[in-house]
Formats: sequence, C-alpha cells, structure tokens
Amino acid sequence: MLVRWLYARVGLASSEQKAIRIVNDALREGEARKREALLETKDELLKERTELENELRERRSEVQRQESRIQQKEETLDRRQEGHEQRETEFTLREEAVSVKETEVAGAHDALLAELERVSGLSRDEAKRSIIAGLEKEAHRDAQAIATNIENDARENAEREAREVMVSAMQRLASEAASDLSVALVDLPNEDMKGRIIGREGRNIRTLENLTGVDIIIDDTPEAVVLSCFDPVRRETARLTLERLITDGRIHPAHIEEVVRKVGREMDGEIAEQGERVLFDLDIHNMHRDLVVALGRCHYRTSYGQNVLAHSKEVAMLGAMIAAEIGADPEQAKRACLLHDVGKVLETDSDLGHAAVGMELARRCGEDDIICNGIGSHHNDIEPNSVESVIVQVADALSAARPGARRESLDNYLKRLENLEGIANAHDGVERTYAIQAGRELRVLVRNDAVSDHGAKGLGKEIAKEIEAQLKYPGRIKVTVIRETRVVEYAR
Repeated sequence: MLVRWLYARVGLASSEQKAIRIVNDALREGEARKREALLETKDELLKERTELENELRERRSEVQRQESRIQQKEETLDRRQEGHEQRETEFTLREEAVSVKETEVAGAHDALLAELERVSGLSRDEAKRSIIAGLEKEAHRDAQAIATNIENDARENAEREAREVMVSAMQRLASEAASDLSVALVDLPNEDMKGRIIGREGRNIRTLENLTGVDIIIDDTPEAVVLSCFDPVRRETARLTLERLITDGRIHPAHIEEVVRKVGREMDGEIAEQGERVLFDLDIHNMHRDLVVALGRCHYRTSYGQNVLAHSKEVAMLGAMIAAEIGADPEQAKRACLLHDVGKVLETDSDLGHAAVGMELARRCGEDDIICNGIGSHHNDIEPNSVESVIVQVADALSAARPGARRESLDNYLKRLENLEGIANAHDGVERTYAIQAGRELRVLVRNDAVSDHGAKGLGKEIAKEIEAQLKYPGRIKVTVIRETRVVEYAR
C-alpha cells in the first residue's frame, strides 16, 4: 500500500509540474501572439493613416485646381460683362440715332405720299384699291391660264387612256344590231283556219285575246294572222298557243284556256332557262332565283329597239374587260353590269325609275353593296361610290351608243336636237348654234365682243352641265364653243 501511495504521489507531482509547464508555455505563447497582433495593428493603422493623408493631399490639390478654374471663369465673366455693358451703351446710342432717322424718314415719306396724291389725284385708299384690283385681275387671269393648261393636259391624258381602254374592249366584242318588233306573224295552213280561229260569233278569238292580252288581227293577208302587243312575253305566249291550236285542230274556248295555261307554265320555265343560260355564258354563280327570273324576262323586253337581255350581256362583257384593263374587280363589275337594267321588267306601283327598282331588288336578294350601288347609279339617280359603279355607266353608254344598237323615233330625235340648240341659244353672247353628227355634237358660235376666250370656256361648261341636267340621251354630247376674231380693212 505504501508503495502504491508513493507511486501515486510521484505521479501527481509529475503531473503538477507538467501542468505548470503547459500553463507557462501558454502564457508565453499568448504574450508572443499579443505582441504580434499589436505590431500588425500598428502596421495597418500606419498604412491607413498614410493612405488617408495621400487622399487628403489629392483632394486638397483638386480643390485648389477647381478654385483656380472658378477664379478664371469669374474673371472671364467679368470681362464679358464689361463687353456687354459697352455694347449696350453702343446699341443705346445707335437706337437713338435710328429713332432720329426714322422720324426724318417718316416725315419724308409723308411728304412724298402727299406729293404723290397731289400729282396723281388719288388718295392713299383709292390707290391701294386700284393696285389690289389690278393684282387680283392679273392673279385671276394667271390662275385661270394655269388651270386651263392643267385641265387640258389632264383631259388629253385621260381621253387617250380611256380611248385605249374602250377601243380595246369594243374590238373584243361583236354583237348584232337591234330590232324593234311589237307584232308577230303566225302562218296558217289555209284560209279556212281564219274562220275557225274567229269561231262562232267570235267567241274563240275573244277568249284567246282575253286570256293572253294580245290583239289578234285577221285581215286580207293570205294564210297569216298578226299578233300585236307591246309585251313580248304575252305576244310569245299567244303565238305559241295559236300555233299549238292550229296543229291540234281543236279550237274552242275550253281547249284554248287549257292550252294557254300550259303554254304559260312552259314560258315560266323558258324565262328561267334564259336567265340561267346568260349566267352560264358569263360564268356568274350564286345568284338569287328572283334575279335569274328577272334576267330571263329581259329577253322578252326591248328598249329603243335593243333587246334588254342582249344589251345587259353586252354591258357585262364590256364592263369585265374595262375592269380588267384598269385594275378594278372584273367579277363585281360584270355582275353589276348584267343586273343594271333588271328594274325594267319588274311590275311595281311606285314612281321610282328602273335603276332604283332594280337596286332594291338586288338588295333584297342579298347582293353586295357595290353591285347595288352600280345598279342604282348607272343613270346618276344616286352618286356612284366605287370605280365599279362608274364602269357600269361607261359600259352602258358604250353599248347604247354603238351604231345600230338603238332605234329612236324621228319626232324624239328632232325634239332632242331642238332642245340642244335651245339650251345653248338661251345664253347671252350666243350668235348661232348647230346640232351636228346626229346630235352627238353641239357647235356654239359666240360674239367676239360679248364673250372672251376664258368666258368661252366657262360658257361651254355651263351648256354641258345644263344638257346633263335637262336632257336624256344615249352616249355623250360634245359641246364646242367657237369664238372668232375678224379684222376687215379696205385699201383705197
């Protein structure tokens, strides 16, 4: 036990000494690190102090430079201010001198104006009005000359291009001349057939006339009966009915009524077929049935001797060609041209023209607004709002003005010529008028002392506008105003 205690005592003493050494080593190491940290801190403080001093010196230098620049600018501003003050003084002196001169000039100007008024005999206001009037007259003359040159150039170019387009369209289209018929001739196998058509006490012919609305003329014409009616559909119905009755041989009121009904149904189909045929020829699709029937009825209607359906088809072809030449829509132009006269075959109680009636029908049938406007404006009943509407007018005028296209009565023709000359003769300064080229041109001779050159141009425009407003005519009428200057002298 004692040995163990001794070993333990020795071990404890050794441990205490070791612990003392460790503590001493730790203290010495801590002091060393503390001295190192202090040295490092002093170095960093010294470095920062040096940097701050350098930065402070730089800032002081920058401040000194800025102060130097500011001082230089202040000196420059002072010098400029001195210069401005000197200039202001000079300007003040000059203004005083100018004011004195202006006073002298104003006095001289007033004296000069007074002298001019005394010499000319005109006051200042009168002279001003005279000069203004002269300038206005000269400016008006120059402006009118410029406008005339511009208008002449535009007219030449427009006429040349329009002529090329229309000639190209007309060269590509050939159609027959018009024929105006209000009667139809039915051949008879023998003269005895006339008595059978008349019937006992005229009952057969009365029944046929009442059912068809056609006048049946039985005269001395050998083996022929004349049917007279201005409605082509009724006339055609009566002709087919009479031919079938003659072929069948049974002619009595009951059979006549049956045949008339049957032919009427066939005519309805034929009318629709005529409309479908022209749509097929023109390659037009998706048209309402009412419009197709109206087109078919146009086949049995004439206007100035021109078949309305043939005219409409011709206008559609011309309109499509013109639209293709000028870059418009050929399909819309062709459709509007084809339908432009459908109002002529519609029965209505209103007092509207055929253009307005046809436009309403097209609108009810779902046609495009451009096509409706083209139909309604082709006689200028309404304003055209698209180039296709204008094409309808042009194509309609081309088809109507073509030689042989229409037939006009002599009385209407002479009346139109008289109206043309009367419109021109109603103007002051007109000496004589001549309607030439079948009413296509109106030549107006004016007095030289009553109408000037520029006045002649205005007179021509006024006459043309009055003709457009007061007369109806196919195509266009050329108005030529002639002003002639003659000087006559005699050598004695």
